[in-house]
Amino acid sequence: MKEQVRGTRQAHIPPLLLLASASPRRRMLLESLGYRVTVHPSAVDEGRLPQETPVQMALRLADSKARAAPVCRTPEAPAAVIAADTVVHDGHDIFPKPASPEDATRMLMLLAGRWHRVSTAYCVKTADARRLSVVTSRVLFMELGRGTISRYVASGEPLDKAGAYGIQGAGVALVREVVGSYSNVVGLPLHELTNTLAELGVDPP
Repeated sequence: MKEQVRGTRQAHIPPLLLLASASPRRRMLLESLGYRVTVHPSAVDEGRLPQETPVQMALRLADSKARAAPVCRTPEAPAAVIAADTVVHDGHDIFPKPASPEDATRMLMLLAGRWHRVSTAYCVKTADARRLSVVTSRVLFMELGRGTISRYVASGEPLDKAGAYGIQGAGVALVREVVGSYSNVVGLPLHELTNTLAELGVDPP
């Protein structure tokens, strides 16, 4: 009688990505797809250059963050480095993270009842290649009264968010419509990003 030998199936280990950003939202998005993520933020000057458009600024910063990504100290080398920069803008005007509750109130009053754009530039860097791209979504806010804005600002959520709102949190109640990628507004355009990773040989989990 022939002896049967059973092969053992090795568990697939998801790719390890180095995220050059301290954003917990970007890490959450990548981990929701099954990637393993190690975080090593890049320190770059995020000031805007003269005559720079919002999209040009996002692309420059994403590229700079990828280039400045520190050496990963984990035993396993990451399959790719991912750096990103998200800009909330309307025309040439940029709405950064508010400097104070009063600044957050000012931004939300300007955005209320209007369309604006959210552009996320991302850079994927492997040992052999680097890809830089940008995705823009359009967001329409509800008409917002002062009471609604005051309550939202008092929650503290807007104070560390570009544009003074977080669509993945209570700020979703301020939004009437999104045209384009929702995850892009959160911080990473997942469809486009995973396609870029696949093109560079980093297979999705």
